[in-house]
Amino acid sequence: MEAEIKMRKKWRNIRLLSYIVLLMVGLILIMGISFIIYLKILGPPPLTIPQSTLYYTSDETVFGESHNGERRYWVGSQDISPAVMEATISIEDQTFYQHHGFDFKRIAGAVLANIQAGQKVQGASTITQQYARNLFLTMDKTWSRKISEAMYAARLEFHYDKDQILEGYLNTINFGHGAYGIESASQFYFGKSSKELTLAEASMLMGIPKGPNIYSPLKSEEKAKKRQKLILDAMQENGYIQADEKKEALNETLTFVGEHPHHRADMAPYFYDMVQKELTTTAGLDERVIALGGLQVYTTLDTEQQKIAEDVVEKVIPDSSDIQVGFAAMDPQTGFVTAMVGGRDYNESSFNRASQAIRQPGSAIKPFLYYAALEHGFTPATQLRSEKTTFKYDHGQSEYTPHNFNNHYADDEITMAQALAVSDNIYAVKTHLFLGANVLANTVKQFGIKSEMKPVPSLALGTSGLKVTELLNGYSMLANGGKKVDPIFITRVEDRNGNILYEAKPDQEQVLNPQLAFVMSHMMMGMFDHRLNGYASVTGASMTGKMSRDYAGKSGSTNTDYWMAGFTPGLASVVWTGYDQGEEITLTADKLYAKNIWLQFMEQSIDQQSEEQHVFKPPSGVEAVPMDPENGLWATDMCPTFRLTYFLKGTAPEEVCTEHLLGGPF
Repeated sequence: MEAEIKMRKKWRNIRLLSYIVLLMVGLILIMGISFIIYLKILGPPPLTIPQSTLYYTSDETVFGESHNGERRYWVGSQDISPAVMEATISIEDQTFYQHHGFDFKRIAGAVLANIQAGQKVQGASTITQQYARNLFLTMDKTWSRKISEAMYAARLEFHYDKDQILEGYLNTINFGHGAYGIESASQFYFGKSSKELTLAEASMLMGIPKGPNIYSPLKSEEKAKKRQKLILDAMQENGYIQADEKKEALNETLTFVGEHPHHRADMAPYFYDMVQKELTTTAGLDERVIALGGLQVYTTLDTEQQKIAEDVVEKVIPDSSDIQVGFAAMDPQTGFVTAMVGGRDYNESSFNRASQAIRQPGSAIKPFLYYAALEHGFTPATQLRSEKTTFKYDHGQSEYTPHNFNNHYADDEITMAQALAVSDNIYAVKTHLFLGANVLANTVKQFGIKSEMKPVPSLALGTSGLKVTELLNGYSMLANGGKKVDPIFITRVEDRNGNILYEAKPDQEQVLNPQLAFVMSHMMMGMFDHRLNGYASVTGASMTGKMSRDYAGKSGSTNTDYWMAGFTPGLASVVWTGYDQGEEITLTADKLYAKNIWLQFMEQSIDQQSEEQHVFKPPSGVEAVPMDPENGLWATDMCPTFRLTYFLKGTAPEEVCTEHLLGGPF
């Protein structure tokens, strides 16, 4: 009876234990299913790790880089040497492709080893756990951090495949010296892409993350070699390499570069700053997107033109001079800014005198005035008297007395073509006041100039300031036949996956009359044409002997500013020179810098390009006639000189010059 009672108790205990086991299994199963559902609900963790943003020139070579202190260039697993992946798995996580984020056997072994040693001597983190730590966590050795790491690791394993996790891990680990990720490390240590790494190079690199300050070959090549051997031994044990391959890798002589490939733009630093600004203003990218980086920013910078501009500025302005410079060049057909110099030394001053400084353009504004005059019925042959004049305005309450250079006047009538070529100020102010003070102020807006223009008599002589880039924009519109352009610095922006975030779309709206734009451009070629000499020489007389082709241009000056601006249909550029604080320019040599920089830049830049794109071609609707530059009449063979001059059809002079016939006019 007693035995029967014991047996019943035994079976009752067994049943109870079975119930408990079943309950625990059920709870574990429920917890497991709940955990999977929880991971599903959480979704994939965002892989938003900061990366370097690279900036490309127009020929898609890198000229600059920005980052948050970690140089990282994300590459896909297909662009990483297989030796890198095999070395990583061999030394970091041999069962990577078998486990689900956690190697419990390794964990148990590590716990036992640490207990026996009385301190932490061995870790058991898998590649997945390390990747989670690199992505989301700090390096604090706390339980809360370890739990968070486990959660992130589980999410990674649940939502990404093994190859994606390995790729991510290799792109996030620290290789020292500011190099993060395998591509940055490969470029820094060996000057090559990670796809090109040899077995010896791969095994050397993958030893560094264990302790970059210890195992970097630039810190200690001896320790780095020992670590490399350990990795090669592991690779052999795992069957990735043979003994002879290991021996060959150990004996290979490695050459270390020790330089990052991309620095803060040494070339075109002012242009680089403009691109940074354009990313938020024009491209409209969120600051967080820019901060995280990984962008590929393709710009309009022309490497050759930028180098020419920088070299010419350095050559023309001597070190002994304190004169500053603002320079920009543009393709008039697209608005693409191809070169920019915002000052003589970026390290001394990052202030961009090409895009930020507002200075008086002087006579460089006259082409806009005379374009407005053409719209109002003037022609290149229109005559006005050039003589010392005092103008009254504000209903006779105010007076203005402009002066020509050196107070020289024709004391006779001159044509608009000659007035522009010799830069006659009296003709300009008369035209301005005849049109009405507001006409020029409104016209410059058509040319993309946003700086405020005061509608006063002196505006005709450029007394309201503007920027180099604004004048460049306006001249480019004359060069392209009157189509709207805006300075463009960025052609497109891609994220690290090649998705286009922004792409420039140049506006080709026809703003100006194309016939009048050409007539104006041809008139601007007169500053280099000695046939337009009159009471004074044309303003480009000192440049003509150094020119190999036709240019349209205009110089401008005030007591404190000297400008030269001009173009062909394929290239426009503007130069400003002066002192930052607006001191008067008194030395003759200082007054010539702008012209010399402009001409040397144009000559050298165009020499690298097709001749065809720089030829001025008259549009339909204009006609050329031989004009006597002195009187604006149709020249005959008896005239001492004539210039073929373009007019809007129907506006050319019909009267034939008789002043030079035998016996004089009749």
